[in-house]
Amino acid sequence: MRLFLITTLLLIGFSEAFSQECKSTLTGEVVDFHSGAPLIGATVTVLDNGNVKKSAITDLNGKFLIKNVCDGNFELEVSHPECQSKIIPIEIDKNTFKKVRLEHHLEKLNEVIIIGDQTEKGVTKATSVQTLKATQIEQFSDASLGDALREISGVSSLNTGSTIVKPVIQGLNSSRILIITNNIRLQDQEWGIEHAPNVDLNTADRLTVIKGSGALQYGGDAIGGVVLANPAPLARKDTLFGKTILSGSSNGRGGSITSSLDKGFNNGIGVRVQGTYKRFGDFRAPDYLLTNTGSEQKSFSATVGINKFLYGAEVYYSYFDTKLGILQAADLGNVTDLIRAINAPVPEIIEDFSYDIGLPRQEVAHHLVKLSSYLRLERLGRLKLQYSFQFNDRQEFDDRSFINDDVPVVDLELTTHNLDLLLEVDSFENSKITAGVNGLFQENFADPVTQVRRVIPDYEKYSLGAFAGIAHNITESLLVDIGARIDFTHIDAQKFYRGTFFEDRGYDVDFADIVVEQVGSQILTNPVFDYTTFSATVGLSHDINENLELLFNYGLASRPPNPSELFSEGLNQAAVAFELGDLRIQEEVANKLAVTFKGSLFDQRFNFNLTPYANFINDYIVLEPSEDGVITTSRGAFQEFEYIQNDARLLGVDFDASYDFNDYFQLKTSFSYLRGDDTVRDRPLINIPSSNLFNTITYKNKKLKNLNLQLKSEIFFEQTRFPDNNFTAQIVENNQFVDVLVDVSTPPPGYHLLHFDSSIKFDLGDITNLELGFSVDNIFDTSYRQYLNRFRFFADDLGRNFTLRLKLNY
Repeated sequence: MRLFLITTLLLIGFSEAFSQECKSTLTGEVVDFHSGAPLIGATVTVLDNGNVKKSAITDLNGKFLIKNVCDGNFELEVSHPECQSKIIPIEIDKNTFKKVRLEHHLEKLNEVIIIGDQTEKGVTKATSVQTLKATQIEQFSDASLGDALREISGVSSLNTGSTIVKPVIQGLNSSRILIITNNIRLQDQEWGIEHAPNVDLNTADRLTVIKGSGALQYGGDAIGGVVLANPAPLARKDTLFGKTILSGSSNGRGGSITSSLDKGFNNGIGVRVQGTYKRFGDFRAPDYLLTNTGSEQKSFSATVGINKFLYGAEVYYSYFDTKLGILQAADLGNVTDLIRAINAPVPEIIEDFSYDIGLPRQEVAHHLVKLSSYLRLERLGRLKLQYSFQFNDRQEFDDRSFINDDVPVVDLELTTHNLDLLLEVDSFENSKITAGVNGLFQENFADPVTQVRRVIPDYEKYSLGAFAGIAHNITESLLVDIGARIDFTHIDAQKFYRGTFFEDRGYDVDFADIVVEQVGSQILTNPVFDYTTFSATVGLSHDINENLELLFNYGLASRPPNPSELFSEGLNQAAVAFELGDLRIQEEVANKLAVTFKGSLFDQRFNFNLTPYANFINDYIVLEPSEDGVITTSRGAFQEFEYIQNDARLLGVDFDASYDFNDYFQLKTSFSYLRGDDTVRDRPLINIPSSNLFNTITYKNKKLKNLNLQLKSEIFFEQTRFPDNNFTAQIVENNQFVDVLVDVSTPPPGYHLLHFDSSIKFDLGDITNLELGFSVDNIFDTSYRQYLNRFRFFADDLGRNFTLRLKLNY
């Protein structure tokens, strides 16, 4: 009986097995998603609940054939050595055909990640590019963007005291430098010399500096260069991680805390939140306190996005709020105070340490919203649409006995809308084409509650730009990169002029048509300007061999004058200057040539980068002391500055090198030299950085808890080439007016600083680790004054500073 039952069950099983239909045929082809070209050697596997049923390899035409397949629902896994593997559901019913498209060039994409400092999106590939990575940025978590960028050769800073730091690239600053944060061009009244970028350094995973107009996607007015502050990509798989950095400093008796948290999901959705808080009291020079130089910063950002191969979208919001004290000793009432301050060995106002941020001070809030999306188009590329909104509210406060101290002397509200459309065509094997359009609407409102003449008037600005470029590999070792851009800019302003000033400048003759009405001694005007500018770039990249590369780049960059250059008429308290714009100022046009020779020698132990360059700028716009020297206002007598235009020539060289002695010791060196000339007046340009030489010796030992020790030497040579902008002023001595020569031109002496930095890492779990860092800036407490610090007339720069950092990865 038992034998009968077993035999019956076996016969039933064989019957069911033979009754299942497994005579179907699966055919298909595997092609490149972008070009449609067949992919040879791709593996196609039929899976049933994870079990392999059948497989095949694509032929020379990218086609495959799998016979004797059962009907039903299965999964098809397709893989290729140079592609991201793909698993797709498939229903097999008799003879079935399936076409599969794979993202090709995976190996090339991985190379992009490895040498990412050369291949930022939207950047010409044959131009000089340098990058600071996350580990370097984290050393400046309690500092500013300008402080961190000084680590790159050819980048210096224009300072207003110790808290306001603007980057300078190869001698150029402000509106000549585009700052891109999370793929958004920052619009934060960058024209002001004393306006620091409203960016939280801690949001960036890398900082990239393009020295020149090699990023036409972002604008054609990058005469100086472009700074890209890009965050890390959002997580695309199920994960949760974060980091917190806590720092404390002796100088300023303050510190910062910054944290970020990332969450990813397997469906491609990623979320990130990040925040930073910084607080410092009065900073200290080697011999005295710098009264009223405290600062406070609060910032927050949040990102939500979905990142799929065929499509993606992202929503981003950031808030940046800062309060900056202005050195009280620089708050002058008249030229007599200026002369006394210049001649005094120490600031005239030195008070006890305080965290209070009094008068004068700046308060700035910046909101930024971004909505972006992309769609991959088969056999073409990627189409991206992005909208951004920015609102910048800048308030500056000063001591005015007749008005409440809480009423600002400057209150500017700048609102900006941007719309960008970008098409990246990557369907060609040896070429990549990029094209797009940008639109902008901007509105500035100068709040009259200040009861002070508006330095910058109300205005509306419209701009429209279009660009296109192609990067083509002529051979495996030679790449050519060509791009062009055209921009149209329209500015419509409403401004009151003093009647006497309007006539003295000759505006009543040259701009009579802009007069709307006369109100008492004031003239209401409506200046309207249109500008059309062209920009272009041509670059070549040649791999001499596997270790040496030669780059050549020519860049044509053009920019219209900014509102400050056109309309300024008033006291800039932070700069201690009365600034005058000029309605006659025209577009600025630069022609720049740069050659970069870089490579790795001696088994890649020696790496170097040498970039000589020449920048010829027609109608160069510069703010410099006027011939009148001093202007007397109801608030006192002040040095007068005005915007003028002349042709300029900048010649320079940047050099970087590193040598690995062994697995533990490394020496890095960098040198920058720049010569700037006004070719019309045959004299040096003002505010050109002096030559500098940096050397860093590093000891690293991964076996000793990733111990890292650094000693850095910074040598800043004295600037010996400068224009003579000295002026004569009348002051009262012994109850008599006497003429005194005011020296505002002579640069300070050169100086040498030594710094130390160290870190060590402890593993606390599988993914959790703690890194401790300790650094000393200005080890020998050297007294010095930086040439490009607007407050060098009043006080020394910062003295010794001890900093302790704790970084927790989790």
